[in-house]
Amino acid sequence: MIQSLASLPPVYVLGGFQTDFSRHISREGKGLLDLLGEGIKGTLQQAELATSDMQVVHVGNFLSEVSSQQGLLAGLVAEAEPGLSGLGASRHEAACASGSAAILAAMADLQSGRHDVALVLGIELMRHKSPIESQAHMASGLLWPDEAQGQQFAWPKLVSEIGDEYARRFGLDAQHLRSIARHNFQSARKNPLAQARNWNLEERAFSEDEQQNPTIYGRIRRTDCCPVTDGVAGVVLATAPFAAPYARARGQALDTLAKISGFGHRTARMRLSARMADSQRSEYLFPHIRGSITDAFSRAAVRSLHEIDLIECHDGLSMMEYMIIDHFGFGPPGWPMQAIEDGVVFQGGRTPVNPSGGLLGVGHPIGASGIRMLWDCVRQVRGHAGEQQVPHARRAAVLNVGGAATTSYCFIVEARHR
Repeated sequence: MIQSLASLPPVYVLGGFQTDFSRHISREGKGLLDLLGEGIKGTLQQAELATSDMQVVHVGNFLSEVSSQQGLLAGLVAEAEPGLSGLGASRHEAACASGSAAILAAMADLQSGRHDVALVLGIELMRHKSPIESQAHMASGLLWPDEAQGQQFAWPKLVSEIGDEYARRFGLDAQHLRSIARHNFQSARKNPLAQARNWNLEERAFSEDEQQNPTIYGRIRRTDCCPVTDGVAGVVLATAPFAAPYARARGQALDTLAKISGFGHRTARMRLSARMADSQRSEYLFPHIRGSITDAFSRAAVRSLHEIDLIECHDGLSMMEYMIIDHFGFGPPGWPMQAIEDGVVFQGGRTPVNPSGGLLGVGHPIGASGIRMLWDCVRQVRGHAGEQQVPHARRAAVLNVGGAATTSYCFIVEARHR
């Protein structure tokens, strides 16, 4: 039975931060320690809080010991900001959902009563390696060995196979994937922190043109894939006893702060072929992902998708967003194409998906993405999203996936408009 949020203390988001994801950190002569320090400083400054206010730290990261020869990022936190020395700090890994794993762990600290305020950070340094090296590191860490072995582009291969299964069960039109990619890259042009904001992509970049949009593997073309990215994102989470005086001191009502009103987290078998075989009798390709969404809806007392004003979801490849749109229930299972064709999930539609530009346009520093998505949703429901703002947004959903849809985290974020 899913625990109602009525039996859990609420968790408020007091502030957040994201670096410019277009930066190439190693070319600046900086490294993991510098980037982590920027994230800590930026998050605390935006939240108008000090290191002395923090009680616990959680860090999401996937590849640092491989890509930067540095593990134990919990200890690196105190090196980056000595004012946090002495606090409990933990690192969390869930492949591309590592940031969301850190968020959920911090929520557990707060909702259990152990702490009242938590600093949550997500970080990844990737651009100091070639794209081929980064692909190899990702494959070694998040895919079943037999499914990745000998593949230069193992991740696009696995996601292409998800597309193959959609085509077999329900049919799949490649133009719907091109539409998702086009929308997200265009949306990113409005995002001042997006990696692709200044990219000039012609229409042929979203076509079947092998020169402008070459095939990477199977169904996957170049603009279906998110770029390799450096970045850090952070949020400060707090309980009501901490958040209430915080809001009062700033002339705000507590319920105008954004809060996480529901969550869902489920994990299935790691081998993609096994998961797809297991779901043959399910109406959804990945019932555990559908379960993460319905769990979050239940905890937040969300009765239907119509009560969600926008979604930030994991589009590491456009096929992943297509799958997530399906699992949110925009139409009958297996048929998200109508919502795409009607523009329901695009800017100006009833429930825009990835108005930020998504991972495709914003970039995907793996450990930071879940936190970046949450922070973008906070900005939306508080009306602070600038040119990306969805009008009258009050409630948003985050869906972050780790591996080839192996694990998933869903959060519902909401705030009362002033």
